[in-house]
Amino acid sequence: MKDFGFSPMKNKVLNFDELNHDFHQWIAIQDSSFNLCIACGTCASTCSAGSYTHFSFRELCKDIRWGNAEKAMKESEKCMLCGKCSIACPRNINTRNIIKMVRKAAKTSPL
Repeated sequence: MKDFGFSPMKNKVLNFDELNHDFHQWIAIQDSSFNLCIACGTCASTCSAGSYTHFSFRELCKDIRWGNAEKAMKESEKCMLCGKCSIACPRNINTRNIIKMVRKAAKTSPL
């Protein structure tokens, strides 16, 4: 059999019932605008940090929703808090505040 360098993709089934929702709920209580995010990508298209690193606010939100608190906290450190994403967001999500809440959770460990 010839090897073309391809392999089957790993199974990425996610069971939402088994996820830890504490971090997501804590962020949503601190800033209710977090629940309005539809992951449209407008924030990522204007992100200055995303131009120089692999930072994505969409990925950060996914990590928060999936309960990956440690990954979200590491990801939040890449943000420069310039505020371009907040201005561009069509849903008026306070992205800077969400980043600050994630950083605060990293320092205070509320969970």
